Amino acid sequence: MLCIFSKHLPKLNYDELGKTSHDIGFDGVDLTVRPKGHVLPERAAEDMPRAVDAIRARNVSVPMITTELLSASGAAARPTLSTAARLKIPYWKIGYFKYKLDSIEKTLAGVKEATAGLAALSREYGVQAGFHNHSGETVGSPVWDIRGIIADLDPKAIGYYFDPAHATIEGGLGGWKISQNLVLKRLNMVAMKDFYWAKGPNGKWQPKWCPMGEGMVDWPKVFETFAAAGYTGPMSLHVEYNPSDEIAAIAKDLEFVKKQIAKAYPA
Repeated sequence: MLCIFSKHLPKLNYDELGKTSHDIGFDGVDLTVRPKGHVLPERAAEDMPRAVDAIRARNVSVPMITTELLSASGAAARPTLSTAARLKIPYWKIGYFKYKLDSIEKTLAGVKEATAGLAALSREYGVQAGFHNHSGETVGSPVWDIRGIIADLDPKAIGYYFDPAHATIEGGLGGWKISQNLVLKRLNMVAMKDFYWAKGPNGKWQPKWCPMGEGMVDWPKVFETFAAAGYTGPMSLHVEYNPSDEIAAIAKDLEFVKKQIAKAYPA
């Protein structure tokens, strides 16, 4: 199921978000339920139903939401997940934890405890969390750290939200392949974006986001691997490169993705 990450259409109201997503050719919307998102977390119970109803009225689904939840005891946790469950939204993305570089093991222990609480809440409401592998000093940038965090948790409550681009940033030669194969049995969601390495103004190498297919991600192999594993869950398109015409850029990237899927997946 191909979704647009609603972060990239921030000025659209709920009806416009549904209509635009439908007109471009998406099956679904990855709805932001977080500060500065389409739904503010403190308004989740009131506004998420409004957003979802408007989007679904345009024949577009909402299979996942993106949150910044980091604790089951947070004020927005229960209202967000209970509302998602009531609306039959099956998947949600948790927020980001940061490594404390002087105490990696302690950081991982704390994140494991917090994640267990979030997984328990997911299980209570019958939804599934996804732990995203974001590059940099974010917990889970090495995907095997995520494995250690969620391995003992209920697979029906939490799995992986796999990002091939961030996996390639962290493991450009072979690490991304290991990461992708590691997540397949518990894969809930996929993020799609592309990048290449470039020198920044300070002369240091850094990832530069670009249109799909113009960067370093080996998309034919990525989709071939997903297809071989039988993955048919949500794939959320991200456009992080600030195009002058965002709608046109989104449409072009979606066309690229559809061509890759047509090649990789059986008819």
